[in-house]
Amino acid sequence: MAKEIEKLGIATVHLCTIVPISETVGANRILPGVAIPNPTGNPNLSQHDEFVLRKNLMLKALESLKSSISEQTVF
Repeated sequence: MAKEIEKLGIATVHLCTIVPISETVGANRILPGVAIPNPTGNPNLSQHDEFVLRKNLMLKALESLKSSISEQTVF
């Protein structure tokens, strides 16, 4: 889906847990997630630590959107 959205001129970040799959489908900006069952979090963390983890993932995603890339990039 990220590749199709990019065709419309909208930059996307593909947050995933298995980077090789994202590379195979052609996602341009790839951000590795935490784990397969919980790509954007860790249920074993405290509520505060979970918030910090998720916030940091989103900040990385926003930074990657600002990056000028010419090929697939894993952040």
